[in-house]
Formats: sequence, structure tokens, C-alpha cells
Amino acid sequence: MPSLHARAHAHAHAHGASAPLDGRLPMGSSGTASHPVTVDSQSLLRDGRPWIPVMGEFHFSRYPAAEWREELLKVKAGGIDLIATYLFWNQHENTRGTLRFDGNLDVRRFVTLCGELGLDVAVRIGPWSHGECRNGGFPDWLATADCTPRTDDPAYLALVEPYYRRIAHELRGLFHDDGGPVVAVQVENELYDQPGHLATLRRIAEGAGMRAPLWTATAWGAAELPRDALLPLYGGYPEAFWEDAHEGWTREMRRHYFFTPIRDDHAIGADLRPSTPADTDTDTDTDTDTDTDTDTGTKTDTSTCTSTATDPRRYPYATCELGGGMAIAYHRRPLVPSQDITALALTKLGSGSVWQGYYLYHGCSQRMDLKEPNQESHDSGYPNDLPTVTYDFQAPLGEYGQVRPSFHGLRMQHLFLRGYGAGLARMPLWLPGTGPASLDDRTTLRWAVRSAGDQGFLFVNNHQPHENLPSHHGVRFRIHLDDGDGRTVTLPAQPIDVPSGAHFVWPIGLDLGGGLRLAWATAQPVTRLDMDGTTLTVLAATDGIPASLSLPAEVEVEGPARVERGADGTLVTVDEPGTGALLTLTTPSGTTPPCTTPSGITPSGTTPPGTTPSGTTPPGSARVLVLVLSHDEALRLNRLHVFGEDRLVLSDDVALADGAELRLHIASPAPSIALLPPPTALHGPGIGRPAPDGVFTRWPLRPAPYLPQPVLQCLRAEAVAAPARTGGPRERASAPREEDFDKAAVYHLTVPASALGGDGEVLLRMRYTGDAARAYIGGQLVADHFWYGPEWEIGLRRFAEAAVRYGVELRVLPLDPTTRVYVDASAREGLDAARSRAAIEAAELVAVPRTTLTSSEPRH
Repeated sequence: MPSLHARAHAHAHAHGASAPLDGRLPMGSSGTASHPVTVDSQSLLRDGRPWIPVMGEFHFSRYPAAEWREELLKVKAGGIDLIATYLFWNQHENTRGTLRFDGNLDVRRFVTLCGELGLDVAVRIGPWSHGECRNGGFPDWLATADCTPRTDDPAYLALVEPYYRRIAHELRGLFHDDGGPVVAVQVENELYDQPGHLATLRRIAEGAGMRAPLWTATAWGAAELPRDALLPLYGGYPEAFWEDAHEGWTREMRRHYFFTPIRDDHAIGADLRPSTPADTDTDTDTDTDTDTDTDTGTKTDTSTCTSTATDPRRYPYATCELGGGMAIAYHRRPLVPSQDITALALTKLGSGSVWQGYYLYHGCSQRMDLKEPNQESHDSGYPNDLPTVTYDFQAPLGEYGQVRPSFHGLRMQHLFLRGYGAGLARMPLWLPGTGPASLDDRTTLRWAVRSAGDQGFLFVNNHQPHENLPSHHGVRFRIHLDDGDGRTVTLPAQPIDVPSGAHFVWPIGLDLGGGLRLAWATAQPVTRLDMDGTTLTVLAATDGIPASLSLPAEVEVEGPARVERGADGTLVTVDEPGTGALLTLTTPSGTTPPCTTPSGITPSGTTPPGTTPSGTTPPGSARVLVLVLSHDEALRLNRLHVFGEDRLVLSDDVALADGAELRLHIASPAPSIALLPPPTALHGPGIGRPAPDGVFTRWPLRPAPYLPQPVLQCLRAEAVAAPARTGGPRERASAPREEDFDKAAVYHLTVPASALGGDGEVLLRMRYTGDAARAYIGGQLVADHFWYGPEWEIGLRRFAEAAVRYGVELRVLPLDPTTRVYVDASAREGLDAARSRAAIEAAELVAVPRTTLTSSEPRH
């Protein structure tokens, strides 16, 4: 078998990781906080318990306020527990001296709503924010002020202070110490060489009345931060719209698919920095034999402001910008599949992250009610031209709330963190003795271990974008645990093949409840649920790899599995993972009281000889349950508190809990929902009769209605491409201008009023040939698009009245043959066609209705 021996990358004590450094960061809740949040050098803690926040970025000011609540519920259903949001100065003070916090700019309403829904908030207050916003969020009038922005120039600070005071006023009573949801404040963004100014901004914010247990700053690009005043936050993206329009993958993004203790990333925002730091060696950043001394508890002298990337001893590994997707610029239009997002997120967890933050998690739109366009563009001095309206970001939840495959893929990881994050947070990183040679290494299997004592998790990633990694054959892992006894765990029992594209986490020493430990499993922990005093652990099989569990020798196993007993224990293999693959594990225990199989669960499969029939447990023994789902089923799984208790929910559609209601946004062709445990009754429009689905109970639901379709009329077929132009400091291809669309192909789409009669979203979904397209309703630009492969979608609900009255005008431009534009190789043929044609090929209206389910007899 391959030599896959894990050893500590960072020097560790012989009998465990070093104790965390605490008491030196000027952060944490006050003594009056009901649920204190604190931080030390290893992790965040809530109520004294380690906490891995799962943070998703959602920009309130770029989304209709009327839809905030429903979208936040969807975000929460995806496993997010902390909302990050920017405040853009140029939106709140577009005219100097006039501050607006009304309508969609009402940050108080948004944060209050987050708190009501059980979501914490991290406010990113700028003053410079970026976020692909015009001038990074600086108002245009600031350029005429006699000051030096982003410094401690008194004239600049005099402009910042009243803005900060107004933010503090809007958020009064909503900070964590007051019982509110605001647990973190980020000052500035991507500021690399003004540590003193960052400290000043925190001081001004606190002086204005902002109180938060956590104060943060972005640290990528070897940023210099003030010592211990701000937590450094990092990021990593699968692609980069801010690169040149060269063919192929952005090279620097390869690093995010390797396990490494190096937190920094010099690629994010590189187009806005003068240069990459001179001491950066992009190939050796993945060198897993470079030691970092992290086992000492002595404090290193950092009395000068230094790059936090060189001193990971002092801070936990926290992120705020893991790519939930990627924006589209005119010159570079990356395509980001779900697996690129989930593999990156998993690799960061395996590399030691204790704060998973995604940018963006929910797409949105640029504001169109300001005096000037609000997007990043060549006209405002940026290297990149972005769409005037669309800021979808290919995010897990799209610009109009569309649910993407990455939503489901990330949710499976978030369920894992909800169930096991407290233990993972205190587990240091261990890496193999021989790691990848460089960013171009495609042959070395990428894996890591996070463990402490006799428990841990094995992380494996065999996926990266653009280039398929090879399968690995005959693999076993030998892991040396730092448990004081020098114990070695070898898994699996027989060599396995790791398929190309696979990325997963497997448990070591997992507590199944009732005093029973799982030695290891070749299946991913998803969640655990206590039902009627019995613990149910849900595992997800890894496609292409047998799902095996290694258990103590005395454990009796009931259920659909092969059981092999040996001197070292019991090996259980589930050949057909699924909703019926429920295992009942019974073990003698003199200290554990008897229990029975919970109501609502019927174990399936035969009873092996020597075991006890389902539903009873011999006195003095302990019983736990393990359900092994297929990978696809695990992607459809959620855990929601609904109808009075926590339940497992299986659905192809997003399901969310809203008080006493269970609501689904129906997008699948044959919708249904399965629950465990099932409620005594389930009611809703169009709901069918329940039927068993393994240990779940499944109800069929009414599919989305087929809407009356629009009438598409071509008003002008001839089109003239916008002339090839370049602009910005990098002289990249410039997007067509407003006047260029006067020569576009023009279509009019008539929207039937009856199509917009429901309460859910109605998507206008279009397939077109062209370079760039715009949509107008009543003469107002409402959406735009640079072609990059997927169909173009516009949510019509927010424009419903005007769309029915005026219809939708669509304008499409072909591509000038000399314009240099990058698209993914899979979409190249489509863009080439745009060099000679511009046309709307098809348009349809697609309903995404909301179905609300209730239970007349909730269980408590």
C-alpha cells in the first residue's frame, strides 16, 4: 500500500497539542452577556464551548427588503448561523451630508430580522469595502474632499466619524452584549500597509458606540495588522474574474485544493495591489515539510505591526471569503461547478479552519437608484468591467434566490460542523510526511488529519477545477494518534480506490452515544439526532468506496450489513447505503440504562444470529442507531426543528422551518418530502398519502404549475457588435456601453398576467447566442448578462406589475472577433458562435412556488 503516514506538520508535544493562548486579545463579550463569545489562539468559544461559525455573505442593501425574511430563512436552512454583510458608504451617503438608512438601506431592520430568526451578524462597516462596488464603496464626493483616504489623516477621519456614529445609532441595542445578534465588526477591507489606521478605525467605531465581542480585518496579501487588535481573516476562491483573459485556470487558485497550514493568499485582490510581496514563492507554499513552531505557550514579541500570516500561534484560523462562487467580469467569465466550491471548503476545514466564511453565499443586484452606476468598472478606474446590475456570483443562492447544487453540497458539510464542530475546533492539523511537490503536483494523494487524543477526522481531497485528478488505487491510511499510547490506526481494513473528484471526511474514534465508540468509518459523518433517549448517527457513503465501520468486538449488529468478526474488532460493511440502511448497535454496559428503539423508526433488514429482535434492549446494555445514506441522499438531507422537535428532512427542494410551518420552494419536477421521525399528521395543499421510504415517511407534493408562456417577438434581428475597446489600468477588454445597445438585436416579450399570480418566484429563463445582453422593463434597465454558458435567468416577482404592463425588452449584442474574452473551455463553442450571431433562441417562464406544510398534532 502507499506510504501514507501522518505526522505533525507543526511541532506538537508528545502527548497532545499545546494549550491555547488566551487572555491577551482585547475581545470577547462583557460579563453581562447572556451567551458570552470569546476567542483564544485556537478557536472561538460560545458559552465556554468551542464554536465553528458558518458565515455566509448576504448584502441587504442589494436585495429587496420585502424578500429579506424568506431569503434569510433559506440561508439558515443551508446551515449558515452567521450573516456577514457590507455597508457601502456611497449607498448610505450618496450625497454628502445626507445619510440614508431607509427602505433597502435599513440595516437596523435587517439585523433585527436576523436576530429574530436566530442568526448572528458580522457587519463589515468599511469605510472602504470593495465588494465589486463603485470606488470600493467610497462616495464620489470623497474624491473632491481635501483629505487622504484610508489613512489617519485628520481630515479623512473627520468624514468617517459621523458615518460611523450613524451606523452605531442604527445598530443601538443590537450588539451582542445587549442581547442582540451583532457578534463581529470588520473595519476596512483589503488594506495591506496601514496597521495604525486599522487600529484607529476600531477605536473610532467603539467610541461611536459599537460593541462587539469580535473585531476583524482581512489579512490576505501579507497584510500588516495591528498587534492583537483585530482577528485576521483569510479567504480563497476557485477562480478569479480579476485575472487577465488568458486561457486555462488561474494558477494561484490551485493552492486552495491542497492541505496546508499556510493561511495567506496573495491572489485575492491582487489586481488592486501594486505587486505580490517579493518574498512570496508560489510553488513552495504547499511544501508540507516546512515546520511552524506552534507548541510553545510563550508569547512571541510582536510589538511592531507585522503580517499575521507569519505568526499563526496567536490567532485561530478564520476565514471570511471562501468562494461561494465567482463573479463574471466582461473580459474573464469563469464557470464554477458545485464540486469546485465544496472541495475548496472541505480542504480549508482539513487545513485547520475554525471559522468558515463564504463570499458570496447569496447573490444580489447592484443598486440602480443612485446618481451614478454602482458597479466596479473601467469608468471608475478599476481593472475590470462588471455587469451594471447583476451580481449573482454563481452563489449557492442566486441573485433571485435560486437554489444551486452548491447549496446542497455545502449544507452537508455544515450539518457535520453543527454536530461535530465543537470537537473539531480544538483538533490541530497533522499532515503526511511527504506532501505535494508544488502547485502542479497532480499525482500525490492530498489528505490531512485533524485529531486530538484518540479522536479525529481524516480529510481527503481528490478534486480540483479544470484538471481531473487521477484516481488512486490500493489506498490505506496509517495514522499515528497523539493519545499518549502511540496508537496507530490503519484504515480501511482492505485497500480501496479513491476516485477522481472524491472529497470527503471520515471519522476516527467517533462517539456514537451510549458509551460506544466507532474506531473508524469509510463514510462521512453528517449529523446526529437524539430521539426518545436513543442517539441516531447519520453517515454518508462516499461514491465508489465501500461504506465500512470498525466497531468493538463485543458489539452486536442488527440491520442490512455484512458483519465480519476478528481479533481486533467487528467490521461492518453496508453494501447498499440508503434510507433503509439502519443499523442497530448493541453493546453490554453495566452503567448505561436500558433503552428501546425510538417510536417512528422501524429498523429494516434481517436480524443476524445471536442478536436481539428490534425494539428491545437487554437489561444493562446500550443501544445506538446508525443510518448510512448514499452520497446523493445525504445531499438532500437537512435537520430542522419543526412541529415541536428536531427532525431529519429529505427533499430535492429547499425546505425551511418557519415557526410552526415547514415550507418548501418547489423547483424539482416530482417534489416530495420525507421526515424522520414523522409527525402524526401532515397537511398542505396538494399533499399526497404518506408511504414508507426506508426508515423515513415520505409525502408526495404537488409539482410547480406549468405557467402560461410568454410571447417572444423579434423587433430587430440585425445587430452590430460593440467595437473592441480596452480600459482600466490593465488595459483589459471593456464591456459594451449603453449606446452600443442601440445597435443590438431587439426582442419584446409579453408576460401573461396569470403567470405572476402566485406568491413564489417566477423565473424568466432564456437561452441566447451573443456576447452581452440587457433586459428593460418600462424603459428601465433591470438586468444584464455577459454570456458564459449557463442560461440567463431573471426573477420577475419584484417587477411583476411593470412586467405585465410593459413586457420585457431584450437587447443582445454579438462579439467583436478581435475582443479578447475568456470563458470556460466547455463554453468556448457558444462564445465563438456569438462572433457572427446575436439572438434570443428560447424564453420560458418557470414557477418556483412555495408550499407550506403544517401538522395538526405537533410532538413535543
